[in-house]
Amino acid sequence: MSKALVAYATRTGETRRIGELIAEGMRFSAFDVDVVDAKNIKKENDLEGYDAYIFGSATYHGEMMQSMKTLLFLTEKIDLENKVGGSFGAFGWSGEAPDRIYDTMKNLFKMDMVGGSLRLKKSSLGGGIKMAQDYGREITKKIG
Repeated sequence: MSKALVAYATRTGETRRIGELIAEGMRFSAFDVDVVDAKNIKKENDLEGYDAYIFGSATYHGEMMQSMKTLLFLTEKIDLENKVGGSFGAFGWSGEAPDRIYDTMKNLFKMDMVGGSLRLKKSSLGGGIKMAQDYGREITKKIG
C-alpha cells in the first residue's frame, strides 16, 4: 500500500480541514495517509518512508506560516527528487503560500508535482470539499 504525508500549518484550523479532505480523497484509493501538524515534525526521519508529500499552509499577511517555513528547511535535508508532491492552503485575501510551497517543492526539491497548488478560502464554500478530495485523488493517480 502506498503511503502519503499531508503536513499542514494553520492559524484558524481551515488549512488542517483542507488537508484532512485531501487525505480522505487519497484514502478512497486505499492509500495510507498521515495528516500531521507541521510543528510536530521535528527531525528528518519523521519525513522518511512516504511515496507522496503534500504540504499546506495558510497565507497570513502574504506569507506562509512559520512552522511550514521550518518544515521546508528541514525537508531540504532529505532527498525527495522525483517523489510525488502537492501543496494547498486556505487564505483570506491573497493566497500566496500554497504557490510558494509548490514552487519550492518543484524547483528546489525536484519533486514530481501534481498540476498546481490547491487554494481555497474555505473548504465548505463553492465546492471546496469535492475540490480537496479530488486533489487527493489526483495525487494517487500520479503515483499509480
